[in-house]
Amino acid sequence: MTDTATTPEDRFPELIDVLTLADLLGVKVRYVRRMVAQRRVPMVKLGHLVRFDLAEIRRWLEEQRRPSGS
Repeated sequence: MTDTATTPEDRFPELIDVLTLADLLGVKVRYVRRMVAQRRVPMVKLGHLVRFDLAEIRRWLEEQRRPSGS
C-alpha cells in the first residue's frame, strides 16, 4: 500500500545542475565550479555529476546573509 499523501517531490529533493545554479545566483559557471572545488557550497555528488539540492541552497544563502551596515 502506498501513501497517496506524499508525492515524488516530497520524497526526493529538487536537484539542479551547475548551469542552473549559476543562473539563479547571477554568477558565471566558473565561479560555481570554484565554490564546488573549495567545498564552499552544499552539493550532491552522483558519480562524476554535481547537483545541488535547491532547499539546501536556499538555507545556505540565508546563512551567507550579512546585516546591512546602516
